[in-house]
Amino acid sequence: MPEALAPAYYTALGRGWRRDAWAVLHPPYTAWHLSYVVIGASLAPRLSVFRLVATLLAFFLAVGIAAHALDELNGRPLRTAIPAWVLKTAGVAGLAGAVALGLAGIPVIGWGLVLFIALGVLFVFAYNLELLGGHMHGDFWFALSWGAFPVLTAYFAQTGSISLASLAGAAGAFALSYGQRALSTPARSLRRRTRSVSGTVTMTDGSQVGLDAAVLLHPLEKALRAFSWAVVALAAGLLASRLL
Repeated sequence: MPEALAPAYYTALGRGWRRDAWAVLHPPYTAWHLSYVVIGASLAPRLSVFRLVATLLAFFLAVGIAAHALDELNGRPLRTAIPAWVLKTAGVAGLAGAVALGLAGIPVIGWGLVLFIALGVLFVFAYNLELLGGHMHGDFWFALSWGAFPVLTAYFAQTGSISLASLAGAAGAFALSYGQRALSTPARSLRRRTRSVSGTVTMTDGSQVGLDAAVLLHPLEKALRAFSWAVVALAAGLLASRLL
């Protein structure tokens, strides 16, 4: 029998509320996508730390908690034992908190923020619950929702406008998130939906390399780990350049 794999590289097999809570938060990916908020804010001509903290908190509630709770509710991909009512409560409460923060910012930033609030709600429900026939659950929508959108929202929260610099930053975040999805989709398939893998690769010198799930996962998840740390480090560097 092949060795069972955990549903994600950053969690473990087994049960327990700590394991389940850690898994649902998706720490490396949450940090990765919150970094886009920092990058977007850092592109603004003037940086308000207060607005940045508020935007980070809103995205943590919407993505780190609400989106991930609803994603786990939709099919239990992480195989947690968290009760459905807890996941539903976390999803609603997290999104409500994010919306409340957005609404509180309208008097300061302007009514244009309403569009970003509405889009954020749409992305959370349509992507994570695979609404509209799952049409918004693909690579493009992932990159737009959790890559480009945080950059543009954070920049708008700082300035009340959109600039060429923010659009360029959003395009970069879109591309990084698109690449993330290209790596994570086969990795998730191997971990969560594959019973066994077998085969060999024959090299030009005649030597052979055996194939199994671990061999196929290694380069995918090695790249995902590296990219998650890289984006966080890039965001930290940009923020430090503005504050120090």
